[in-house]
Amino acid sequence: MRIAMWSGPRNLSTAMMYAFGNRPDFAVWDEPFYAPYLATTGSDHPMKDDIIAAHETDPTKVVARCIGSIPGEKPHFYMKQMPHHMVDSMPMDWAKDCVNIHLIRHPARVIASYGAKRDTVTASDIGFAQQEAMFDKIGGLVIDSADIRDNPEEMLHLMCDAIGLPFDPAMLHWPAGGSDDDGIWAAHWYGAVHKSTGFAGPEGPLPVLSGRDAELLASALPHYDRLAREKI
Repeated sequence: MRIAMWSGPRNLSTAMMYAFGNRPDFAVWDEPFYAPYLATTGSDHPMKDDIIAAHETDPTKVVARCIGSIPGEKPHFYMKQMPHHMVDSMPMDWAKDCVNIHLIRHPARVIASYGAKRDTVTASDIGFAQQEAMFDKIGGLVIDSADIRDNPEEMLHLMCDAIGLPFDPAMLHWPAGGSDDDGIWAAHWYGAVHKSTGFAGPEGPLPVLSGRDAELLASALPHYDRLAREKI
């Protein structure tokens, strides 16, 4: 089984990668198309030059790895993917042979969390429109990060059942300190999850946003609401 887990940033996506990576039957890959996206668009992301230097930038070579032999001769492959990385020049045919899962999070939480790591936040950075378009294009399963944090075992059971994968309790915990599978960008983005050994508990009230962040929330919310209606 090859799983493509599609989500925007600050969306429990690294914790989900750790959950699958802690299973002995899975290899994982952290944002395969991040370096090709940066090399293609020139977007000014933190550590851009380091990412381009350290990771494969040719999307055709990335696709070959997505559909090629699974690392470590594992039976299953989990790929942490981001819809906004898949600009028009990126191949998508490979995804038809994957189990596609769309991980969502309320945009107010995403905007607040992302803004703590970058001075500005744009709609293209958080990718809600791209995520809805990706779902319309390839279909798949939708799961909400809030539901996972509320009850990790129940929701991971539901997700695994929905895709025909046996649940493994190893998904609920992982070693602190990060993973050898992290992209080089982990130094900037993964501080909190590196301290974790499992999923954080339920989130509190939604953050209150103002100014441009509130406008960004208003534009992102319809895309989130549409996908939320499809969630398991």
